Amino acid sequence: MNFRTLWTFALYELSHFMDFIDDILKCSSVSVVGLEKNTGKTETLNYIVKRLKDSSKQIAITSIGIDGESIDSVYQTKKPEIDIFEDMIFVTSERFFKQRKFPAEIIAVSDRHTALGRLVTAQAKATGKVLLSGPADTIWLQDLIQSLRTHNVDLTLVDGALSRLSLASPTVADGMILATGAALSSNISQLVKQTKFAYKLINLEQADAVVAEKLLPLQKGIWEMDSEGVVHNLNIPSVFTLYNDSGQLFKYGTMVFVAGAISDALLKNLRNQKQIKEITLIIKDFTKAFITEEIYNSFIKKGGRIKVLKKSKLVTITINPTAPKGRNLDSEELQNALQKALELPVFDVRRL
Repeated sequence: MNFRTLWTFALYELSHFMDFIDDILKCSSVSVVGLEKNTGKTETLNYIVKRLKDSSKQIAITSIGIDGESIDSVYQTKKPEIDIFEDMIFVTSERFFKQRKFPAEIIAVSDRHTALGRLVTAQAKATGKVLLSGPADTIWLQDLIQSLRTHNVDLTLVDGALSRLSLASPTVADGMILATGAALSSNISQLVKQTKFAYKLINLEQADAVVAEKLLPLQKGIWEMDSEGVVHNLNIPSVFTLYNDSGQLFKYGTMVFVAGAISDALLKNLRNQKQIKEITLIIKDFTKAFITEEIYNSFIKKGGRIKVLKKSKLVTITINPTAPKGRNLDSEELQNALQKALELPVFDVRRL
């Protein structure tokens, strides 16, 4: 038995008698995001909430968009509702707050409105279930998480909507939990491949502190840093205005910072440059990378590098082996395959 096999076996055994709750408690905010709809985000959130209900920490729960529906709006299948336990704080819309069937004390009501009314921050006075509908965008969510700290909240849990990986940005939450499963692919090999690529992006190398300090304040456009560390504005609004013309790039150096999103088109452009082995592309964090594995691998193989200013903290990966409509995968087989590929524990919360 070689070292890799022993390591994978150890991870598998480890995942059977311990989970990731201690790592969550080290964060002040954690988002649960999925690689696809119905990959088990809500199951994961409910598991975490139940494990934390007797914690000495003050827990708050919210979502981005609407979550907690008992019936999936796309597949018309039954979905788990969000559990709230006594003394936990939750944030939802006025409409859903009025529909709850347990007593709660209102702490605050937002000035801003969503499609379902203002947001109500309340503390549960008994156990119950609730529909969550939180801030409509990540900036509002950041503000909400910050405001919850003034109400002595130690840990805020955020349930993501659909596959919005923007919630996994380190500017939104301290930590992230990635949910994957049969809804992403009914083929285990393909599922592992797609999840492994997401994991690879999450673990992109972080730029050094000096570079990050200079680039983090830049909110828009494309910039270059020269060999002296001076940052130059290329006056290019976004990568989508570059098209196939790279003449606007490399005026000052080969370290390129994109404040917004990057795409396959940009990587294709850069990989064809004669100085590709000297090019370092920097983005704010992995959620800005809207790229495919094929193009990413081609860019890296040619000698290009991608770095992030802030690295997301991955707390754990959870799996849902059940597809909403289609083949149900073997949980243990999927767990083993992912643990072998990623070399870290993976959890099916239904089996913990």
